[in-house]
Amino acid sequence: MDASARKSRRRGLGAFVVTGLVVLGLVAVFFFIDGGLRGYAEDQIEQEIAANLPDTVTGDVAVSIGGLSVIAQYLGGSFDRVALESGALTVDGVPASVHVVATDVPLDQSEPVGDLRGIIDLEPDALNTLLAQALPNDAPDASVALGQGEISYSGDLEVLGFPIGYRASATPSVDADALLLTPSGASVTSGGGSIDAGNLLSLVLGEEPLRICVAPYLPEGVNLAGVNVTPERARLTLQSSALTLGRESLTTLGSCSNG
Repeated sequence: MDASARKSRRRGLGAFVVTGLVVLGLVAVFFFIDGGLRGYAEDQIEQEIAANLPDTVTGDVAVSIGGLSVIAQYLGGSFDRVALESGALTVDGVPASVHVVATDVPLDQSEPVGDLRGIIDLEPDALNTLLAQALPNDAPDASVALGQGEISYSGDLEVLGFPIGYRASATPSVDADALLLTPSGASVTSGGGSIDAGNLLSLVLGEEPLRICVAPYLPEGVNLAGVNVTPERARLTLQSSALTLGRESLTTLGSCSNG
């Protein structure tokens, strides 16, 4: 190979290397800009959520946007995946840990989110607050304890003038707007003499499942989809395909069909 051919080959290789470096540089710049816009968009959504939360809700919500390119998603009119997280959100005095994932989130706030799935973790203190609100005024006070797949509560009531300590258990389930506690057992923990523990079920829990209405703590259109209970927490799962992210939607809370 003569000298001119070698020089031509080096020039061709050099041009290829330079072109490759330029392309890599442009890609790096794109992702740098895209990453900056992602952070900006997340901040804007956080501020929008904070401004549109109902007055009964306090706490900070962290936002993260998924997908490869925020720029491409923005130009397409929707975000692929938006995750909302709050470790300490309080709704009307009830504390909870909340994690929500929304997919196909439109930039137009009048359009509904494609799909929303979430979880709310409630500790015993939060359930005690909800239970106190759900029990009839003449029902005995109760304190909640959590087990594996079971919620129990204990307290004292008076039968024929005698104080009786009791512990009642219930199996949790949900419908669209409420947590349901179906009686499963009861026992006498103190006093009572020969009182039949089985009779405590009707005295403490009643014959029908106890409904703890949850809808007033959620935006209208967000429904309960399931419940899982461990000794540490009661986890409610949420679902919606009709929620919009405008102020009117977020501040319009649900209600229970049966109280």
